[in-house]
Amino acid sequence: MGEEFYSRDAALVARECLGKILAHGKTAGRIVETEAYLGTTDLAAHASRGITERTKVLFGPPGRAYVYFIYGMHECLNFVSEPEGRAGCVLIRALQPLSGIETMFRRRPKARRLEDLTSGPAKLTQALAITRKLNGSSLIDGPITVRRPMHESPIEIDITPRIGITHCADWPLRFVIAGSLFASR
Repeated sequence: MGEEFYSRDAALVARECLGKILAHGKTAGRIVETEAYLGTTDLAAHASRGITERTKVLFGPPGRAYVYFIYGMHECLNFVSEPEGRAGCVLIRALQPLSGIETMFRRRPKARRLEDLTSGPAKLTQALAITRKLNGSSLIDGPITVRRPMHESPIEIDITPRIGITHCADWPLRFVIAGSLFASR
């Protein structure tokens, strides 16, 4: 997936990330749930506060990882989208684990079932060992990569309002592979 994939509207990128493979090290999963954040006009987006030390990566080149700390305990992974200078991003909410599953279970000892291993933004970063040290890294040729699966099947997509936020919470910018057992709850 090249920079041109990410250099588009965040909502379109969020939809088209579904079914793609996210990998870090020997761990990987199929993206089954995303949310789009639309930059400076979206009050739920970090970019709505403008360029800060924390958000400057959002205004930079597309196809970068935006990894941030939330609630004083969790890290979340976003893909920077939109052309450079316009902030937009895609929160990766859930994965279907595909490889490195034993490693993921070691990193998430409280997970008891495969369906619970990466079924939330903080769970998946912990399972794949994605930390803020990777903030700003390239998704094209960096340590975190995104690729098309060898056999891409058509998928049905459910669209809902975003969850876990207070501002602009009714905007239909959450995208889920319909019927996925691995989506967040």
